[in-house]
Amino acid sequence: MKILIDTREQLPFTFAPWPDLEKESGALPAGDYSIPGFEDRVAIERKELNDLIGCLMGANRARFERELAKLRAYDLAAVVIESSLMDVKNGKFRSEMKAHAALQSIIAFQVRYRVPFIWAGSKRAAEYITYSLLEKYLDEIEKRFVLSCKAVGSLDSKRKDRS
Repeated sequence: MKILIDTREQLPFTFAPWPDLEKESGALPAGDYSIPGFEDRVAIERKELNDLIGCLMGANRARFERELAKLRAYDLAAVVIESSLMDVKNGKFRSEMKAHAALQSIIAFQVRYRVPFIWAGSKRAAEYITYSLLEKYLDEIEKRFVLSCKAVGSLDSKRKDRS
């Protein structure tokens, strides 16, 4: 498996628990992590808590909403957060933003853009979730491809029988 990491990702996951995994840096149209050949179909946006809260205010909010709007059209998209929802509720972030306002913005974004926000609880868990989402997406694509090939083979044999 190969994972694409956006060039703007400042502290990318190492994916150390998966030594056979290939990593490649590149400019992604949306998100921080994707799969080669599927950059416009699957993306995971990673957020550290303070970064997430910063994306809910001012000019950063408009940029973040544009990102979510792009992700809405993807087959698989998610925002994976390196903290827990309770960290937001308890105000464990550096910002003047009120916890309730932050949570309401996040909930509104999920409804508006149909992109789930996954509260991983830690950076390590966020890395695991990111890897797992991308791996499962590839598994599903492979299953569909195999079924498609079988269907084409079945059609070809029916055509030969008719000849």
